[in-house]
Amino acid sequence: MSQTAQAPLTVVVVGSLNVDLVVGLDRMPNEGESVLGDSFERHAGGKGLNQAIAAARLGAPVRLLGAVGEDDSGAWLRGLVRAENVDDTDVATVPGPSGTALIEVDARGLNRIIVVPGANALVSADAVSTSIRAMHGVGVVMTNGEIPLAVSRAALAAGRAIGALTMLNPAPVLDYREHLVDVDILVPNEHEAAAMSGLPTQTDAEARAAAQYFSNQGVAHVVITRGARGAIWSSAAGIEDVDSFEVDAIDTVAAGDAFCGGLAAALAHGLKFSDALRWASAAAALAVTVKGAAASLPNRPAVQALIT
Repeated sequence: MSQTAQAPLTVVVVGSLNVDLVVGLDRMPNEGESVLGDSFERHAGGKGLNQAIAAARLGAPVRLLGAVGEDDSGAWLRGLVRAENVDDTDVATVPGPSGTALIEVDARGLNRIIVVPGANALVSADAVSTSIRAMHGVGVVMTNGEIPLAVSRAALAAGRAIGALTMLNPAPVLDYREHLVDVDILVPNEHEAAAMSGLPTQTDAEARAAAQYFSNQGVAHVVITRGARGAIWSSAAGIEDVDSFEVDAIDTVAAGDAFCGGLAAALAHGLKFSDALRWASAAAALAVTVKGAAASLPNRPAVQALIT
């Protein structure tokens, strides 16, 4: 990002904070089947926390809005966020447990995830809207689906009201139809894009058609991520392929969050969208080479080294 002298604007992330309980195993069990796991680890996670840390490690000032519970996990998560220089002023502490994710990772590096929202379900839409509308110097407001729909909807509307770029990572897939009016950048993976559009996304042509579907609804930038196959980017200028970086994947957990955080940070630094996508792709590629969610998110020197 040394290509631009612009002081970075703030990235505001509205999303979840979770404790990730990760089981490593040779293969996923079939329905009704028990298999032996190889490992069990605890990591910090949640799309809000992951995306905030991803952007912060790439040099953007970051404010995180969300909630943790009145438990040891909440205090642990808050401490980790602060250690990453993420502003947690707007992370509320609410009654009950913090969010928890149960994650299975097989020998190929593929994963299955079950999220129990906990405190994330208690984030206040009014509080989020009020906080964002009072902010200055915000470049990007980014949100996702691991908080109530009313909260992500309020975040996008507030981001639009203060003139920031608004980004939605629609994971998990929910009914985001009312959100799209305030979305500048939509970043689904190919499965999410298929579920939201009702269109197949397996081939290049199908993914391009799905991206065009969202562009036709007024979204300025649609980026459908496709793992090792890169991404499809649709904008007013047309539809382009975004190349991935070839790496040895160990764990794909948080790859999408690394991509979103990398994209937001690059845009906050003033990079043009095509260059920001390259930073996002590099961040995602590096994330799959390390186990864990937050632990896998790369820093700015690592991304710079990969793209040069």
